[in-house]
Amino acid sequence: MARTRGSWTGRGLTARSLLNPKQVATAVFHPTWIPPSLDPSIERLKRIRVIGGAVASIGVYTLFEGGFDATQLMENALIASVVLLFITPLVVTAMLFVWRRTGTVRQLRVPLLNALKLLLLFVGCVATLVVLVTTINATGNALVIIVGGLTMLWMLGFVVWGAVRVSGNFFGTAAVHRCLPALLATVTSWLMALPDLVTGDLHGLSLTLGIVFILGAPVTVTVIALAEMGRLKRRYGVRLKAHPATLPPVPGHRPPTPGHLPPTGLPHVPPQGNPFGSPYPPAAGGNPYAPGPHHPHTPPPPPYAPHPSGHPNPYAPGRGGS
Repeated sequence: MARTRGSWTGRGLTARSLLNPKQVATAVFHPTWIPPSLDPSIERLKRIRVIGGAVASIGVYTLFEGGFDATQLMENALIASVVLLFITPLVVTAMLFVWRRTGTVRQLRVPLLNALKLLLLFVGCVATLVVLVTTINATGNALVIIVGGLTMLWMLGFVVWGAVRVSGNFFGTAAVHRCLPALLATVTSWLMALPDLVTGDLHGLSLTLGIVFILGAPVTVTVIALAEMGRLKRRYGVRLKAHPATLPPVPGHRPPTPGHLPPTGLPHVPPQGNPFGSPYPPAAGGNPYAPGPHHPHTPPPPPYAPHPSGHPNPYAPGRGGS
């Protein structure tokens, strides 16, 4: 693949936009080198998959265990980041072994490095937020609490919205292969639920609620991911086992050609006017058969007036009126 040119954020950030954590997170965690979705239906499937992934990462059972627990939320986010840090390279490496039959790793070097940078950046931001929250909770200094609290609020919005963005593009792995985000979301959601399934830890919930909330998220993510990959395969010929360099080009939306537009106007009406012009154009001196100039108040001459030269009019009536 060709190297992505331009800035990481597309030079869309200004000094004023730095105050908005959502805008900064969008620019940082959804950089310009990530390809856009192929059609709106796939984008809708990604949004639904993001919701299921959030359920798997945060753990809805914390809301039923005894109210919203921010400490448990931060622990789950940190555990999910560590899982992503190890699972994402492993899954991508496994797919590289599958793709090596029809292509080389060198062709994917640039998007792979970009995806790794985005992964490390997100994990580093989550770890920074956890350290900041721990420091504020442990200190008794009022200044540190005020300044650190404002910074923590900004970082919290930044990381939460960044998590939403990377859950959709899964660290820009769509730049490597269009099916990788769906595959990584499926593997990660099952690995997040696997410890609870093995240990049988329902976190104080009943058996029915525990099974629903433990298996509900990974099953939902898997179904949506399969639908997403199936649509990519049917509509665009994108197969997970095929090397990205061998995939067919994505068809673009071409505007209609002006030369093939239908004629305008009312149907069944012939064109008005003579398309060939007048076959006998008037002479340069005007119409040769037009009457000569005369005063507008002067009566016209009689039709049978005598000729000025004195010659009689051969067509004049006789003396008898006949």
